[in-house]
Amino acid sequence: MLTADRLLALAATGLVAAALATIARRDPEGAAARAIRAGLTVALLGGAAVYVAAEWRAGRLSPWDFLPLHLCDFAIFMAAFALVTRRRGAAEVVWFWAMSGTVLAMVTPDVDDGFPDARWLAYYGMHGAVVASAVVLAVGLGLRPRPGAPWRAFGWTLAYAAVVGAVDLATGANFLYLREKPPNPTLLDLFGPWPVYIGVAGLVALGLFALLYLPFRRRAG
Repeated sequence: MLTADRLLALAATGLVAAALATIARRDPEGAAARAIRAGLTVALLGGAAVYVAAEWRAGRLSPWDFLPLHLCDFAIFMAAFALVTRRRGAAEVVWFWAMSGTVLAMVTPDVDDGFPDARWLAYYGMHGAVVASAVVLAVGLGLRPRPGAPWRAFGWTLAYAAVVGAVDLATGANFLYLREKPPNPTLLDLFGPWPVYIGVAGLVALGLFALLYLPFRRRAG
């Protein structure tokens, strides 16, 4: 359910992303754009390090949790890589992952407490930084998805899911929620039982990727 604090977090993320992309778009090679790229990179990597350290000290992490085996976790590092290198392929993947999976994770978060709990702030801060990075890359820096980008991003998603699925099978973990749904209510609850919801989620993801490509289709064509 979209509570008031979640709506405010989504609105704030959209406003910040739009503002940063607008500034960067004025001169993608200029000092302001470089500062935005550096700031987002530090926010992504620094925030992840601080969060993991805090969770470890609180005894809430296992050694496996240090690996980015949830898609939103891996998106943090992919976004940082794309910001530093400006590789268009990486920027494409970040766009599709952030604007579908990360945004949906913000709508139905896997966190129990609400604002202003520290874990809530960290959750929305990190997810918001990924979304802002995606918008800055695609709109502010001009790294727009190219023809065929939805299929390429979907292929990378399947490859990543296959690796994570092998880890889950070997360890009994539930990264990417491939073994069972998350305990908190999410959109996966609408997709049927295991393993049906995995296939349905894949089809939904492909459809979202296609929709997310539409704003760039004319310019890419």
